[in-house]
Amino acid sequence: MDRRSFLKSIGMLPAAAAATALPGVVHTALAANDSTAAWRTFEITTRVEILNPEGKTRVWLPMPLVANTDYQHNLGYDKWNGNGSSAHVDQLPHYSTDVLYAGWSADDPKPQLELVSRAATRDRVIDFNRPSNPHPESEATLEFYRRPTAHIPTDGLVKSTADRIVRGYNGDMDKARAIYEWIVENTFRDPKVRGCGTGNILFMLKSGNLGGKCADLNALFVGLARAAGIPARDVYGVRVAPSKTFHCLGTHGPDCTKAQHCRAEFYHADYGWIPVDPADVRKVVLEEKPGLNLQSRIVQRARARLFGGWEMNWLALSYAQDVTLPGATQGPINFVMYPQCETGSTRVDSLAPKHFRYTITSREIKT
Repeated sequence: MDRRSFLKSIGMLPAAAAATALPGVVHTALAANDSTAAWRTFEITTRVEILNPEGKTRVWLPMPLVANTDYQHNLGYDKWNGNGSSAHVDQLPHYSTDVLYAGWSADDPKPQLELVSRAATRDRVIDFNRPSNPHPESEATLEFYRRPTAHIPTDGLVKSTADRIVRGYNGDMDKARAIYEWIVENTFRDPKVRGCGTGNILFMLKSGNLGGKCADLNALFVGLARAAGIPARDVYGVRVAPSKTFHCLGTHGPDCTKAQHCRAEFYHADYGWIPVDPADVRKVVLEEKPGLNLQSRIVQRARARLFGGWEMNWLALSYAQDVTLPGATQGPINFVMYPQCETGSTRVDSLAPKHFRYTITSREIKT
């Protein structure tokens, strides 16, 4: 690609424009956020090198959410350069998700690519004492986020588990809270799980092994909520800065190569999309300091904060699940959170740096 750069021109949309549905895209309504936190701007740089190319090579890199929300603005700044023969941005259907696609022929030198993106975030805190939902979602969007996916079924054991959890509770808020509390009480963070996990919730429930990482535990929240009739979705992203609240819930320097993190949210008519993160409660139990349990004061504080709040030292990338990557020769991936690569007819393991080396770094830009 002769070392070119690409600059997106969509710019920072005003709040009203952000709530407008794009054709074929499920949009994000603004939530009832009572945050008074200042906006922070982050620049995230992804560098990729394919160590052992075997014929034609293709790479897909996640980019910040397209749609603006009350907690994140896409600044329209995405630049790339590399040594391939083609590159362009693709938007995945039904989701506010962009991916940068780059391709190399069998004759190209060792494939290399760099992507630089910027987005602004602010801490997300829902004020449950002040219902406000000025941009409600359409029923079609809500129905989309009630449906099952390949890894998140909503019938059978998932449905019976959800029914048992929410029995006796009335209204989506109380039901969602019951599911959140059940996950915090009954799951655990398993450090042996690779990456962020796979999000295969039926396997978790069938096996009785409720250990996992964020893509497992928060997918369980989403699946149980959907089975209870509550619109819910995973939000895939990456931590980009240290936490001001919990040491283990942030980065420890500019390197965020292994800082991917999945969160969840559910929809309520009075508030819009409400953030939750039961997986991070379990991370605090395991990692914040030795000897913690659910009765520890710091864990109780995390448990309260993470129903209705996210610290935005984290950048949202995607809602997309069961994704067939544009131009891919292999089948769907579970979610869009890691750089992806195919070389020849093989999909490279995103978590195996022996074949697919990438680094992700972030820096805060003072404005």
